[in-house]
Amino acid sequence: MDILILTHGTRGDVQPFVALAAALTRAGHSARLGGPAASAGLAESYGVKFVPLADGPNELYGDEAIREVLETNYRGLRGKRLAMTVAHRYRNKMDAVLDDIADIAQEGADVIVHDIVLPGRQLGEWLGIPTVRVCMQPFWIATSALPNPMHALPLPAAFNRFTYLTTNIWYQILAGHTRRWRTRKLGLDRRGGYLDAIRMPGGGTTPVLQAFSAHLLTPPPDDYPSWVHTTGPWLLPAPPGWTPSEELQSFLAGDGPTVYVGFGSMAGLDPARTGQIISEAVRLAEVRAVLGTGWGGIGASPDRDDILPVAEVPHGWLFDQVTAVVHHGGSGTSAAALAAGRPQVVCPFVLDQPFFGRRIHELGAAPAPLPQRELDAAKLAAAITAAVEDRTMASAAQAVKARILAEGRLDQAVELIEQAAESHRPNVRYLRSG
Repeated sequence: MDILILTHGTRGDVQPFVALAAALTRAGHSARLGGPAASAGLAESYGVKFVPLADGPNELYGDEAIREVLETNYRGLRGKRLAMTVAHRYRNKMDAVLDDIADIAQEGADVIVHDIVLPGRQLGEWLGIPTVRVCMQPFWIATSALPNPMHALPLPAAFNRFTYLTTNIWYQILAGHTRRWRTRKLGLDRRGGYLDAIRMPGGGTTPVLQAFSAHLLTPPPDDYPSWVHTTGPWLLPAPPGWTPSEELQSFLAGDGPTVYVGFGSMAGLDPARTGQIISEAVRLAEVRAVLGTGWGGIGASPDRDDILPVAEVPHGWLFDQVTAVVHHGGSGTSAAALAAGRPQVVCPFVLDQPFFGRRIHELGAAPAPLPQRELDAAKLAAAITAAVEDRTMASAAQAVKARILAEGRLDQAVELIEQAAESHRPNVRYLRSG
């Protein structure tokens, strides 16, 4: 089976799809991954066939307006105005990305698997092939069990399903540019619901895979549609043949507790200040830190023997080596830290990150989340100390690890993708290799 996988965003957005592509290849399928050009090295290190897309909105991460909304989570009147500015810039940058995914899809595939933020279902309508959507966060599919994690205002439980309109409004604002693309590039007419992330244009639906742990949802939803499947996170081990540097191995072998600190592409308005806060917190907590500099450009104070800056080190390997993980609460980093059974300190910026921080705390695997807008050295040091020294927290993290590793994850995702293709072409059967 020929499978086209489409995603976009930063490393955390791409990494789960690399894991999926590798799993599909192991199952005997031909999988191609279309992603931002800057992620080519990540995919190729796992032997995944990669087709580069325009980097598009990724080019905006150095923009001051982007940094401000990430730090403030769109708060206040200024935040709302900035949100419209960001949406306009995002849409303009996405035009080239959408043209690229159409060109790739036109080369043919048996099924398209795509991040739900991309209009892959419209490609399926255009080419007459099945599509499977992927959600990395639990704010796409409405449920009465819990409110939308992106909805900031508390409402009675009776309004839980109503809160998911927040996601639809956000998506409509960001996806409005597909109106032009649908007619210009695909030659398709407008149809009811073509900007609905959940339904197919003209009606109907396709499978949705939720690539996060069901244990993050409480109470467990019992009203998801039958076509929604929560598989657990798609974790990525270290690349074949990868080995850590001698410098990193030596640092990890040093005395005392060692933590990982990294905020991925997030750094806020002043990455240098964030780096200073981290450096001082490490000193106050009397720990050693592997500092992931990330796309955000966070640096460390010079001449420190208790901090080792690193660029890219596989989380699937590194988190097993440290005592605790300090991060921004992105879905991928959260999943990797939970799967490693490590206590965490979550310092969320925006969107789904406050939800993951809150849930990890409720599971007992982290102190209360420390939002970036409140970050200072003393607060961060106190949270790191709790994560490193609290044995109850360490035990809770190990218990969560056991539950997450028992989920179906990639094997289930592969089977569901095969079923989607078979339902479209019922006489086709696929043989797994090995």
